[in-house]
Parts: sequence; C-alpha cells; structure tokens
Amino acid sequence: MPTMKKSRKAQESYVTMTEFVLPNDTNTLNNLMGGRMMHWMDIVGAISAQRHCNRVVVTASVDNISFRNPIKLGNVVTLEAKVTRAFNSSMEVNIIVHSEDIPAGFKQKTNEAFLTFVAVDQTGKPIDVPECIPETDHEIFLFEGAMRRRELRLILSGRMAPSEATALKGLFDITETLYPRN
Repeated sequence: MPTMKKSRKAQESYVTMTEFVLPNDTNTLNNLMGGRMMHWMDIVGAISAQRHCNRVVVTASVDNISFRNPIKLGNVVTLEAKVTRAFNSSMEVNIIVHSEDIPAGFKQKTNEAFLTFVAVDQTGKPIDVPECIPETDHEIFLFEGAMRRRELRLILSGRMAPSEATALKGLFDITETLYPRN
C-alpha cells in the first residue's frame, strides 16, 4: 500500500493527452461530437487526479463546458489537465483543450472546464487526499479561485446554503435575502 504524502505540487499532476479526430468521432457536419470531447476530458481529468493522490478516483461534478470552436475531422486534439486544489477527499482539475489542423499550421483553444474528482478506497468510500501546492502565478490564481468555484458547485447542487458560503459571502448575501431557501 503506497504511503500518503502530506502535499504534492500542482505540476506533479500535469497530464497531456493527444487524440486524432477520426470519422467515427464526428457528427454529420464532420465536427467532433461533444460527447466524445466530454469523454476525453473525463479521462484526462481522472488521470491527473489519480496522479495527485495515487488512488482510484470517481467523477463528482463537471462545470460548464462551452464549445468555442468546432473541431474538424482530421484535427489533432490536445487536452491538458492539472489539479488546481485539493480539499478533503476531492480535487478540482482544470482541463484545457486545443485543436490543431497540422497541414494548415492552425491551432486554437476550443474548450476549458473544471471537473471535480473524489478519491475512493477499495470499497468506494471517499478517502483523504494530499494538499495541492501551487507554485506559478497561474497555479496560484486557479488555487485561489477554487474555493469560490467549490462553494458555487455545492450551492447549485443543494448541498450548501448560500448563507454558509464564506468565499462567496458578498455575492450571496443579497440573494439569500431576496430568495430564501424555505
């Protein structure tokens, strides 16, 4: 059984995955199907979370995934994932997606999302994960915003009352007054 580290650097969870868009991946417009993209994002995010905690992980939530630009048949898709912050048993993972038309020499960002994964033991029960240590300015920026995103997820899922949110306190003070939960 591996020993649990007290903390891990965010960079240690970095994963990159590259896929080639084939005919079976596309819709009738020859664009990558959204479900295939979400599947790839779930895989790369899970690998990143597992790399952070050395445990089996399950997907707990997926934030908004917006499809900025279509990804065409024959494009190369690169997905990058990194843990932004770890909580008790959960980890937020940031995923950035680029598509590339290699013959045309064109590359563009197509997607970005935050997914949450929970580490589980052999029986499927949540288990503690190591702290995530941000080092770069961008990692620190994502780390600091992760608590606000977490509270928003919990509020939207009904698992937290807006009045309980500390990182979002100012945002929800007026909302709770105008729209009480009862």
